[in-house]
Amino acid sequence: MHRKSKVLSVRNALAFLVVAAGLAFAAGCVAPFSDLQSAKMLGKGNFEVTPGFTTVSVSDEGTTEHVQSHIGAQLGYGIAKFLDLRLRFEHIYATVEDDGEETISANVLAFGPKFRLAKDWLAFYIPIGFGFGGDLGSEDISDTWQVHPTLLATLPIGKSLEINPSAKIMIPFSSDAFDTLYAFNLGLAISSDVSKWALRPEVGICTNFEGGHFLQFSIGLTLGSRLFK
Repeated sequence: MHRKSKVLSVRNALAFLVVAAGLAFAAGCVAPFSDLQSAKMLGKGNFEVTPGFTTVSVSDEGTTEHVQSHIGAQLGYGIAKFLDLRLRFEHIYATVEDDGEETISANVLAFGPKFRLAKDWLAFYIPIGFGFGGDLGSEDISDTWQVHPTLLATLPIGKSLEINPSAKIMIPFSSDAFDTLYAFNLGLAISSDVSKWALRPEVGICTNFEGGHFLQFSIGLTLGSRLFK
């Protein structure tokens, strides 16, 4: 596939979707589908903040190239033992090569509840989000809404390491215009005390099981309210 047709196919198939751990596709971009969190609940009255950076590549017909990066932060707050609320903001900036090289950008805002399924090792997160700003026109915002049901798991490996796999379905509200996608991530939490802070490297893949796919690498740092107690 020629470079121009590849970029156009990415635009046509994946433009303007949203994530979060529910967020969004801007024109020619993929939603930030990383999770950068564990299945553990924060506990009532506790909070955490996780700033992070992600780089994303697209792989198609044996060719892989970088398409975008994004920076942002997630906030979590414990409502009850079994329930957290989470908020996420990301700024996406991407380079699209067509007849020339063009940089585009957009913002993403997502929010939703996270429910405990099995204490400390399995949770269900339901973020809803939308894209706005940057090169995304105001008339397009309504098309960016999407919900991302996400299953999170945590496997502790000793006192200073956790493995955090996750899987999600990326469902657009505008189903006539956009495909449903699927994402799978594998992250680590590295810390002397993960209840207070954790370094979170993560890799993941996003696909519709019909063509090419996106690959992401993320790095985040979680700081919890217990760090200051």
